[in-house]
Amino acid sequence: MNNKTLYILDGHALVFRAHYAFINRPLMNSKGVNTSAITGFTRSLWDIIVNRQPSHLAVSFDKSNITFRNEMYPEYKANRDETPEDIRTALPIIKEIVQAFNIPILEMDNYEADDVIGTLAKQAEKQGFKVYMVTPDKDFGQLVSENIKIYKPSRKGTGVEILGIPEVLEKWDIQDVDQVKDMIGLQGDSVDNIPGIPGIGPKTAAKLLKQYHTVENLLDHTSELKGKMKENLETFREQGLLSKQLAIINTEAPITFDAEKTEMNQANKKKLAELFAELEFRTLAQSILGTAPQQGVQQALFPTGNVAAAKPVIDKIAPNQFDNTKQAYTLIETAEQRTALLKELKSADRFCFDTETTSIHPMEADLVGISFSTRPNHASFILFPKDRKAASELLEEFRAVLEDPKIQKIAQNIKYDAIVLKNYGINVAGVFHDTMLFHYLLHPELRHGMDYLAETYLSYKCISYDELTEKKGRKQKKLRDVELEKLKNYAAEDADITLRLHEHLHPKLQEENLEKLYFDIEEPVIKVLAEMEYNGIRLDKKFLNDYSEKLAEEVLRTEATIHEMAGVVFNVDSPKQVGEVLFERMEIPYRWRKTKTGQFSTNEAKLSELAKDHEIISLILEYRGLTKLKSTYVDALPKMINPKTGRIHSSFNQALASTGRLSSNHPNLQNIPIRTEAGRKVREAFIPADENHTLLGADYSQIELRLIAHMSEDEAMLEAFNSGQDIHRATAARVFEVPYDEVTADQRRQAKTVNFSIIYGAGSTNLSQQLDIPRKEATALIEAYFNQYQGLKKYMDDTVKFARENGYVETLLGRKRGLRDINSRNRMAQSAAERIAINTPIQGTAADMIKIAMVRIHKRLKEEGLKSWLVLQVHDELMFDVPHDEVDTMKKLVEEEMINAIPDLKVPILVEAGTGNTWLEAH
Repeated sequence: MNNKTLYILDGHALVFRAHYAFINRPLMNSKGVNTSAITGFTRSLWDIIVNRQPSHLAVSFDKSNITFRNEMYPEYKANRDETPEDIRTALPIIKEIVQAFNIPILEMDNYEADDVIGTLAKQAEKQGFKVYMVTPDKDFGQLVSENIKIYKPSRKGTGVEILGIPEVLEKWDIQDVDQVKDMIGLQGDSVDNIPGIPGIGPKTAAKLLKQYHTVENLLDHTSELKGKMKENLETFREQGLLSKQLAIINTEAPITFDAEKTEMNQANKKKLAELFAELEFRTLAQSILGTAPQQGVQQALFPTGNVAAAKPVIDKIAPNQFDNTKQAYTLIETAEQRTALLKELKSADRFCFDTETTSIHPMEADLVGISFSTRPNHASFILFPKDRKAASELLEEFRAVLEDPKIQKIAQNIKYDAIVLKNYGINVAGVFHDTMLFHYLLHPELRHGMDYLAETYLSYKCISYDELTEKKGRKQKKLRDVELEKLKNYAAEDADITLRLHEHLHPKLQEENLEKLYFDIEEPVIKVLAEMEYNGIRLDKKFLNDYSEKLAEEVLRTEATIHEMAGVVFNVDSPKQVGEVLFERMEIPYRWRKTKTGQFSTNEAKLSELAKDHEIISLILEYRGLTKLKSTYVDALPKMINPKTGRIHSSFNQALASTGRLSSNHPNLQNIPIRTEAGRKVREAFIPADENHTLLGADYSQIELRLIAHMSEDEAMLEAFNSGQDIHRATAARVFEVPYDEVTADQRRQAKTVNFSIIYGAGSTNLSQQLDIPRKEATALIEAYFNQYQGLKKYMDDTVKFARENGYVETLLGRKRGLRDINSRNRMAQSAAERIAINTPIQGTAADMIKIAMVRIHKRLKEEGLKSWLVLQVHDELMFDVPHDEVDTMKKLVEEEMINAIPDLKVPILVEAGTGNTWLEAH
């Protein structure tokens, strides 16, 4: 058996892959450092050490962006975006971690990491090593042999794909691994800006190489071909040969494989501990440095070469984690124990609680247990009977303390617990302290889950739900099947840790002057949303079933028309087939990079740019819209109707959008399309409670434009709003220098687009795409706009300046949003931060405003004994279920509270209200 195994990591490729794996939800520590790339890379490295146990290990990085290939072709890799600042920051830290593991870093001037890896792989193979090139780059397939393979980690550091000769041949559809170079020579590589031969994609390239084997042989036999392919191959002959040369990984780089230098050695545990502490890597520190060996880790502490001479990779040490030996968690089983607990809760001015249930959706959840904590390190857990009636009887004992308005209630995502208990007839009262929302106000751009908060602020790793329920086993357990002692520790820990987090986060809320925002807006909104979600809204199931049938017919008709126009039957749902039909068969010009897999990108943004000139593309977009509408809403909504209530109960999230806006899921009501007639029709399915009720909808009109007029104090905008003018017509009159009454429909349309684009910080490129005008014309339009609205321009410039100096922006009511990239050296990242800086105060203030209105309306409904209730909040709109005899009263009440939510604004606030038998009618 050959125990000589060399793993060489493609450093930059793995770093970029790790960074973008978390691009939508970056891993941020409490210092605001994006640790996505560092975490992902370190996980991949540790996974190899643990699970592969290599005898030898090395990492190669690109030393610079300029190599010998740029001498051959100056445009090589010239189209790559500038390296994101987060990656530039991460790279030196990653190299420190590699060095702390005592793993050599190999890099060379004038050569890429690919060449270093290729050269060492071939040399090591000759010395009897099995070599694994750790990279996501499939171009390495050209190096694969019996003893050299590609080791491809997954995007987030778990799972792996190993590619030997058969796998490479299958992936590329070739007969010899050498043909990888020929494939790239023909099809090109958009990532590296290798041009290839125009009109030749992966399928065509594979077909040609099956017959001619190499690019050179193909080019010598173009006389056997015909048509456009023959013409392109002859015209771009030299370009094809150059592309192949650029694709060849140099295995003769001036570097020598040193077996002794790459042999696994004992890591520098002190340096690793310091790095992990600085990065706040608690979980990784526990895995790599922790005292408790984890599954698969124990053997990985020693290399697999000569066992007698084995050197420990690392001596395990404990991370900075608080002492859990002090934790005292009690299982409450007897009446006497419950009496003692209730006495403790009643005498407390506050307590933390957490429910354990059978579902993540509160209206569908049955109660399994409740945990309580009144002081750190101590918590109690009560298991509830499975029988709902018996559970309700037991819960009745806790009604008094849960409904006591004098006792402060602490919880993580308390709205969920409140709805669960409301379903059992308990109305949780008292001031709510929600640790999730505390953290959201402090750091809206970060994650807010309890596990993340515990690791970040308490250096504590909680028991995970998957660990508790043995998800990795053959069958995941349900909570009631978990051993009671384990369930008690898991549940009690939730209450204890949440209380600890409260002690940490509440003072910070005070320090950042965010207490007023929380207690005046967010805390009462929790209670409004809890009741709104509990009430739900009625849905017309028959209407949706009928509409589904009509949509199915429309989808089939649209698909048939697409096939007829294309002259071929294909799968319109397949992006790959759509790309091939449009850009190969129909030869519609394609001006973008292909995807990493060599396919045409057919996303909505790209197709929308072409739709105006190609009817088939317009129909494909229509087809996609119809199928998505059908599957996401028309077919899905009836399945979400709660069988007990006959309603749907969407969940509204206060801690997701960084601007302060609410979002919803199960279903996502914010995303129901309203720009198309087909999409708007979905709103017809939302109906009043019964024939004695109607729906009342109230919507802010142009609220963000009105708010920016107030905040900027721009004289022209203030004049337009205060004189009752149509703001878009007024804008057009100023920008195009025409009388107000002579503004054309097209001029108003352009002005409207500019108005809304400006408050989102859009530039000339974006505006030119929206209006379908040249960029130069869009630039001139923006200049003309700001010439007329100089107060607005000054406000925007001042806002960006404030953000640069302070690192954040805030709303009128003090909601803050940090902008970590506002002073970035990466211009793209900085521009994105500038757009956020401009938009957040406006959108955030609008979000605060409608929340205040919701709270005040809710309060008046209670005080005035009205029977109407709030059923939906979507964007700038509120929807109420109203008895017929309360319509006039409610219309006046709702308009009054929405208009006056933020008093003393310099512009009038307009609210449009309507009623109807469906959401569509009321809106």
